[in-house]
Amino acid sequence: MSITDIRPIKKELRAKYRALREAITPDVKNERDAAIANQVRRLWQYQRNDVLLVYVSTAIEVDTHRIIRQALSDDKIVAVPRCVPGTRNMEFYRIHALEDLKPGAFGVLEPEPEPHNLMPEDTVGLCLVPAFSYDWSGFRLGYGKGYYDRFLSNFQGNMVGLCYSNCVQRSLPHGRYDRPVELLVTEKYLRRTNKP
Repeated sequence: MSITDIRPIKKELRAKYRALREAITPDVKNERDAAIANQVRRLWQYQRNDVLLVYVSTAIEVDTHRIIRQALSDDKIVAVPRCVPGTRNMEFYRIHALEDLKPGAFGVLEPEPEPHNLMPEDTVGLCLVPAFSYDWSGFRLGYGKGYYDRFLSNFQGNMVGLCYSNCVQRSLPHGRYDRPVELLVTEKYLRRTNKP
């Protein structure tokens, strides 16, 4: 069967995985988040990179606040995204503390767009990538706005996906230009993907 428009399928999947995440109790979420943060810190991709590009998590995402604090404590350069108003692009800005952030687009905490903190477009390092779901090959079901798809299309560093194990499935619909992450980190396991 030929599927020409995968948007309705993705919309259905987003609703499914949103519901799964909202059903996680705070205690269980905290346990899973701590396990994922510990896994990230042990990765060679984390240990060998001085730069960490990381999303600032919302309530239903894998928590990155503790990862950010740890990376700052480990003297890494930590940069977080800011949506560029009027576009579907995002830029990463260096931060020195979570307190540097303020609510921005979609209510997500974002950095102040101070030019001296803007990371160059050719920045490499480790990028921790959010998603509703990942598949075994490292393709992601994002939030539908395309910000990360655009950014990752030119990113030359290490890409690691963070996800709860119950939000991983064998395969997801994806476009020909979508780029998979090289490694998937869940609270239960690490999965190297088919990315060369």
